[in-house]
Amino acid sequence: MADASIHPSAAVDPGARIGRDVSIGAFTVIGPEVEIGDGTRIGPHCSVHGPTRIGRDNRIVGHAAIGGEPQDKKFKGERTELIVGDRNTIREFVTLNRGTGDGGGTTRIGDDNWILAYSHVAHDCIVGNFCIFSNNSTLAGHVEIGDYVILSGFAGIHQFCRIGAHAFIGMGALVNGDVPPFVMVAADEYGRPRGINSEGLKRRGFDGERIAAIKRAYRTLYMSGANLADARKQLADMARESEDVRAFSEFIERGERPLLR
Repeated sequence: MADASIHPSAAVDPGARIGRDVSIGAFTVIGPEVEIGDGTRIGPHCSVHGPTRIGRDNRIVGHAAIGGEPQDKKFKGERTELIVGDRNTIREFVTLNRGTGDGGGTTRIGDDNWILAYSHVAHDCIVGNFCIFSNNSTLAGHVEIGDYVILSGFAGIHQFCRIGAHAFIGMGALVNGDVPPFVMVAADEYGRPRGINSEGLKRRGFDGERIAAIKRAYRTLYMSGANLADARKQLADMARESEDVRAFSEFIERGERPLLR
């Protein structure tokens, strides 16, 4: 605990490993088998249960519950873990659960994510880098989130679904199928595709040619009237000339759940 700043009212288990320049706020509880990397700040009234590893320079605001047991009736107390990367911002009342024994055993959060108030990441989820989860967005178990994904407020993702890189899920959308990279989803009775995330791609440096290729892929899958098998063949042909379309196509080919269409 060298150079750590720990409030006198905080309870830190002797088995926890606390890095340099870590700050732990009032009434926060740090359990055994918890590792907290250098420079991470944890606010008041938080709980961090192990086995959990948290990387460097994260900011965890008050009342977050990190590394709790999975909300899964099949969980029988087996050893599972939560791994959080570096430079994440985790806001008030966020819950991040550990994995399950039959689900891979690990919930994993990448780097540079913003996980905002009341968001929930369930057991065995894998979250990439540079994502934004707006208030009250929720992942059920075994969800996979690519890099640069944005979930708007109150969005909900069904268990075992995958959300591809650079996708945008609109406010209140309930997603019950895989969402390919770059696609925008907006709320209806359930979330439905509504084009591609052009504005987000521009902000991240995608040029007009790349965006045009992604739009053509989207139209092939969602607007051409082709059945899924024919659309896959057309996308495979288009993928020869575009790395982005190749990522779009490969995402679809790897899917085990129905595609959101």
